[in-house]
Amino acid sequence: MSSIQLVTLVLSLTAPGPKGGDVLSSADWPQWRGLNRDGISKETGLLKTWPTDGPKLVWTFEEAGLGYSNFSVVGNHLYTMGAQDSDNGDKEFVLAIDTTTGKEIWRRPIGVYYRNNWGGGPRSTPTVDGDRLYALGANGDLVCLERATGKTVWQKNFKTDFNGAVGGWGYCESVLIDGDNLIATPGGTDGAIVALNKKTGEVVWRATDVKDAAEYVSLVILEVGGVRQYVTMFKTGTVAVRAKDGKRLWSDPLGGNGVAVIPTPIVEGNQVYVTSSYNGTSGLLKITGGPDEFKVEKVYDSSRLLKNHHGGVVKVDAHLYGHSALERGFWVCLDLQTGKEKWRKESNAKESVDKGSISFADGSFYCLGERTGTCVKIAASPEGRKEEGRLVIPKQDTRRSASGGIWPHPVIAQGKLFLRDQNYIFCYDVRAKE
Repeated sequence: MSSIQLVTLVLSLTAPGPKGGDVLSSADWPQWRGLNRDGISKETGLLKTWPTDGPKLVWTFEEAGLGYSNFSVVGNHLYTMGAQDSDNGDKEFVLAIDTTTGKEIWRRPIGVYYRNNWGGGPRSTPTVDGDRLYALGANGDLVCLERATGKTVWQKNFKTDFNGAVGGWGYCESVLIDGDNLIATPGGTDGAIVALNKKTGEVVWRATDVKDAAEYVSLVILEVGGVRQYVTMFKTGTVAVRAKDGKRLWSDPLGGNGVAVIPTPIVEGNQVYVTSSYNGTSGLLKITGGPDEFKVEKVYDSSRLLKNHHGGVVKVDAHLYGHSALERGFWVCLDLQTGKEKWRKESNAKESVDKGSISFADGSFYCLGERTGTCVKIAASPEGRKEEGRLVIPKQDTRRSASGGIWPHPVIAQGKLFLRDQNYIFCYDVRAKE
């Protein structure tokens, strides 16, 4: 069985919903980049090709607020974040929407508006865990909320409570829940990575031997030599800490750069693929050893073929797919184990899609252009780029900063495709018709 088939197998988890009756299923997208933080939806039964004018637009929500937050979708609830600027309320908030009707369920202010010339407001995605939801604002406001009501359970701030430090674009990380703990990256010389008790917000441990300022990367889990680890990236490169106590286990310069490190690492067994743009590097690391000593081997450097800015890279079967910011930009497929290019398509080609983000569901990629608002559905194949349909969002938000783009990634959950441009959230029906 191929891994394309494997990712479509039904997976049921036993996290209770806000009323204790919901079950987290394969159709859900409960956190940044989906169930496993890999950009892959587990859904099946989706349209293989789209009509000429695209799939049906079910609803449009027009009060999501400013910002670049993505979606978590569990059952018929969608969670995201938004903001009102300093002239219109000066606050960031978490928002819940009914995916059936497109109506607001609740919204909860969590902090003040974050201003930035590339576009203000929150950048991270809420993380759903049972009847709780965890969200991080761009100013470092971290909250635990009741999913059903939005009521605050506990709240911290990365800067005031942890002496945190972050780059010039604010906190963008989507926090990780692992067992009883919440893992996040406040950054700073007191310890860049922290584990908190998810029920109380109390500190469990702090990675005091990692002192970098936070970048814009979301943590992923790696297990090597029987040791559970958390992997992230800083300007100095890729770093892993031990899950039980935050001890630094290994690091490598690959993936770092001096401006902004953004894409989420990809884990495959004992290998980690990392990429970043600007003057950064990309490539595959192999981790061996354990339980106390680990060796890092650079399998290859793919910096001349793929430097992803922030639209993400997705691995399906033995290949990597995503947009490369090299030259004038192109979409590319690489062999994961060798780093060799399988195909590329210029992103300024008329029949392609401009620079953007990527997600996967039911054998296909959903690629969203950051300037045109065009979403193109492409068959997942290393043999070449085969288009299966496209749509253009009905309108773009004129309130978006001229420096910014349509940066939230496509989310496919519960038979629906969700796209966003600032205040506007668009919901499309992408279920196959019986």
